[in-house]
Amino acid sequence: MTATARMPRIEQAGIDAWLVRLFSDIDESNMPWLTALVRRCEEDFGAALIDLVPSYTTVLVHYDPLILSAGEARARLVALLETLSPDSGEAVQDIKELPVWYDPSVGPELERLERHTGWERDKVIELHCEHVYRVFALGFAPGFAFMGSVDERLALPRLETPRRRVPQGSVAIAGRQTSAYPTMSPGGWNLVGRTPAKLFDRQRKGFSLLQVGDQVRFVSVTRQEFERLGGEVTPVEARS
Repeated sequence: MTATARMPRIEQAGIDAWLVRLFSDIDESNMPWLTALVRRCEEDFGAALIDLVPSYTTVLVHYDPLILSAGEARARLVALLETLSPDSGEAVQDIKELPVWYDPSVGPELERLERHTGWERDKVIELHCEHVYRVFALGFAPGFAFMGSVDERLALPRLETPRRRVPQGSVAIAGRQTSAYPTMSPGGWNLVGRTPAKLFDRQRKGFSLLQVGDQVRFVSVTRQEFERLGGEVTPVEARS
């Protein structure tokens, strides 16, 4: 492995899992290494593999202890790490686009961003849309994708008082991360718009529209286009 990947550590995570820690810091450049590790584990563990959980800097490898002992599973990880190389750009999936209606009625913190940056709304929206984000992790709620990295000029801390109800599809920013809420839930991120995309579907293979390692771009649409795509225009209730 190269110096950019640091020195990986393999940590025991129970009787049937190992946690491979590749990095100490969160960075978009981690993703080709993490996706390569996931792919190699799928190939090398075969039927002994139960689950893989990639995240910002780690991959949790859950294996079948009836097929592999802890020592055998660790030895496989050591061997594949010795020859691990990052996935090339050719292996990267197509960019997934999420249509977003940016409006204060569904994204009340748009005005907070305008004050924070000193820019007009169109400039704020343009900056949020121009970057291609990487999905670092899935969590908090099924289908909730933590994506980064948001331009530092748009970085806002979480709300001091979280909302009890954030509408499904709400697009939000917290620090240098962005996401969209797959279902109505509590949340303290800054809401800037809403997407009509179905982010979590039990009938879909893999359930979540977005997966770790995906590239994602937000695309600004009009209210008319948002409604045509099935979006719900009910305004966000004040600190609901």
